[in-house]
Amino acid sequence: MKYTTLPNTDIKVSKICLGTMTWGNQNTQDEGFAQMDFALDRGVNFFDCAELYPVPATKETYAETERIIGNWFAKTGNRDKVVLASKIAGTGDYTAHIRTNGFSKEALNEAVNNSLKRLQTDYLDLYQLHWPERDTNYFGVRDYKHNSDDNWEDNFNEILYNLDEIVKSGKIRQVGISNEKAWGTMRYLEESKKHNLPRMITIQNAYSLINRVFEGDLAEVAYRENIGLLAYSPMAFGVLSGKYVKGIDAENSRLNLFPRFARYSSKQSTEATKRYLKIAEDSNMSLAQMSLAFVNERPFLTSNIIGATSIEQLEENIDSINISLSDEVMKAIDSVHSEIPNPAP
Repeated sequence: MKYTTLPNTDIKVSKICLGTMTWGNQNTQDEGFAQMDFALDRGVNFFDCAELYPVPATKETYAETERIIGNWFAKTGNRDKVVLASKIAGTGDYTAHIRTNGFSKEALNEAVNNSLKRLQTDYLDLYQLHWPERDTNYFGVRDYKHNSDDNWEDNFNEILYNLDEIVKSGKIRQVGISNEKAWGTMRYLEESKKHNLPRMITIQNAYSLINRVFEGDLAEVAYRENIGLLAYSPMAFGVLSGKYVKGIDAENSRLNLFPRFARYSSKQSTEATKRYLKIAEDSNMSLAQMSLAFVNERPFLTSNIIGATSIEQLEENIDSINISLSDEVMKAIDSVHSEIPNPAP
């Protein structure tokens, strides 16, 4: 395994991060336990979860993923071996079953305390805001279009002030953002600098061969402000395994179980995936290996969040850390990207 540190800290994390959002829905508790055992044994010390998980989010399965992780900690005593990240859910119809008061002081305290209880720990290494409260283009929306009816008011300072109190209490060590845009990222950093408040050290956004939107403006922010990308969906919900274009997908694969998750299934995404598959096969790699190696090697990456529903998938995903892409492969990848840029934003 390869390791780095969370930016501006001495917290050592594996460059492969274990994603957990299938546990409690597609995966049972026993399967989640097996994945954590296997990942830790292979050097993965960074686990990412959220109160929202498993996905799809429902009232009936709310926070089951955190409960599974907490039960594993209780069984194994491995809390001190894991850098643990979780998230507070943002507002929206999708999360009305959780709460409706956004990132208010009451919401943050409630969310943190309940996550700690479920996770059976007294601290979180990294706590993230799952998506912005304001109306902006995230979760697959390509372009920003201003909504004059959005009644959101700037509350970056208030959020950081309330997070500061929680950090000082010892319940969380560091803070980060997720599904955020360049403007929001810089506003958080600005408030941190001006008022000596906690600094957002990571940004967890989608990033893959078919979604390189991060490179448009956030890559420069990441470089110049030293805020690290935690890349999610590097396999684009399994699309970048090649199984869908090859017609070898199982009935219980994610997109067959949940066809409404169509973010990575456009005509353009399928065409790009076919081209990337040819590059991988011509280079004696699986598309999964090439897709993950591509993300692993990005210079603005802190950790690559991989998710799997089987140990076999998990092993292949973790082993991608040992693959280096040649200049020829990178040239071929960039050629496809120039012709079909970001088909799955």
